[in-house]
Amino acid sequence: MRNAVLGVIVLGLCGYAFSEIPLNFNTENRGKDLGAKAGELKENKKLPNPFEFNDGSKVATFDDWSKRRNEIKADIEKYEIGEKPIPSDVTATYSGGTLTVTVKEGGKTATITSKFSIPSGEGPHPIIIGMNSGTGSLSSSIFSGFVQVPFSHDQVAKYSMNGQKDTGVGFYKFYGDKNSNGDYSAWSWGVSRLIDGLALIAEEHHLDMSKIAVTGCSYAGKMALFAGAFDERVTLTIAQESGGGGINSWRTSDDFAKRGTNIEKIDNTNYSWFMQSLQRQDPYKLPHDHHELIAMIAPRAVIALGNPGYEWLGDESGYKSMMAATEVWKAMGIEDRIGFDFTGGHEHCQAASSQTKSVTAFVDKFLRNKEANTDIHVKPTNGKGFKIDNYADWIDWETPTIKYEASTTTTPPADSTTTPSVNDSTTTTPGDSSATDSTTKPLFSAVRGVAPVAEIDIVGNFLALSGAPVGAVVKLFDLQGHLVSVLGEKGGLIPRSGKFVAMVLSSNGSVLMTKTFTHRER
Repeated sequence: MRNAVLGVIVLGLCGYAFSEIPLNFNTENRGKDLGAKAGELKENKKLPNPFEFNDGSKVATFDDWSKRRNEIKADIEKYEIGEKPIPSDVTATYSGGTLTVTVKEGGKTATITSKFSIPSGEGPHPIIIGMNSGTGSLSSSIFSGFVQVPFSHDQVAKYSMNGQKDTGVGFYKFYGDKNSNGDYSAWSWGVSRLIDGLALIAEEHHLDMSKIAVTGCSYAGKMALFAGAFDERVTLTIAQESGGGGINSWRTSDDFAKRGTNIEKIDNTNYSWFMQSLQRQDPYKLPHDHHELIAMIAPRAVIALGNPGYEWLGDESGYKSMMAATEVWKAMGIEDRIGFDFTGGHEHCQAASSQTKSVTAFVDKFLRNKEANTDIHVKPTNGKGFKIDNYADWIDWETPTIKYEASTTTTPPADSTTTPSVNDSTTTTPGDSSATDSTTKPLFSAVRGVAPVAEIDIVGNFLALSGAPVGAVVKLFDLQGHLVSVLGEKGGLIPRSGKFVAMVLSSNGSVLMTKTFTHRER
């Protein structure tokens, strides 16, 4: 089953027409069909070049970055966590304050639930997904007015140590052939299924699918990082005290440990969370490292929090990795979308007041559309054996300029794998112009600069367009995103019964407005 999309497809169609660099996307992985393959093991004492493909060619455009991002994904899946699949049959209900997401594939069924309340009012309501609680280890007050969605990870993969997995539950039971995966593939899969479920109920409950954050601390900070990196629908990733296997690069952690520190690194991490085969890997031969895991989030937003007083976290390594990852945002001209705050002097997973302010700035700017200063780069200090000012020694590559050019293409992305069904019971009959208009706040909050400047009425079998400029056209898409018909600047005949997205485009391809409606042919 492929569930049809409404808000998500419209978001995808419109997303190609505005010139601002997107803060999130309408689909889990835009590049899933690009055929990206993992690189081979090859010694490299430096941090690998995020702008270089495995064949040696270089990233020059945003489209190139999408392909390169999927190579990094393939590297991490092959050498660290195993494949994170994308299922094709996902349904959801929200009843009694509980979201129930049902996934079906190959005759098997998996269910994930999350209990939360939805704020009153028309919204649109931004969303925070917290690992183990609605806001992770951060204060819920930071996310006042948000839908606070807890991800209870034991439903998907039970917390365990060093390969002692319960393969009779959740992800492992559902797939059967992925028992050697690391839990971070399972847990990030579970977060993505929650996002699928939220998309399915978004229209009815006024959720803003363009404003989604994930957060967690410690091992759950890694969880949030993987979830945000592997799902392009996430707008802001907040990785709190994630340490080794999180923001820390394996290479820089190994180097740090050789100077006499006891930190989490590739040969002493948890091999339930990661594949057991990772323990045998030489970090200097991996085709990737975790500055590139962070970079998978670009051009979306991320902030990392540290705690240098806790030796095990290895914040020297985390800082160097974040600095290297920042080069990707710098290449795109959007350095304000990545930040870090390594303020110490507080308990583990209890953010310092200054860190709370740092997170609030990112939340305000990227999830509330408020003015905020996100030029936040607080170095770690007073850590045991720290040597942080030589991070540039790890980089032997140059940072290019990747210019964003908005496309005027109106063909939607082919990936509608997890798109939501439509609970729209409104129909049009001869003479009835009461089609459902989905030019709602959730849609246009994501498509900044787009506002309805024309009007559509449905009269009988005719779509009438008024107020549009000369040369405008109306493109009709079905809810799978397929182009059904192109109508002129005054509109035209609706070719058949069904549910449609009508998109009005100017002569230069800019989106002027959209309207969704259900039509019953005369």
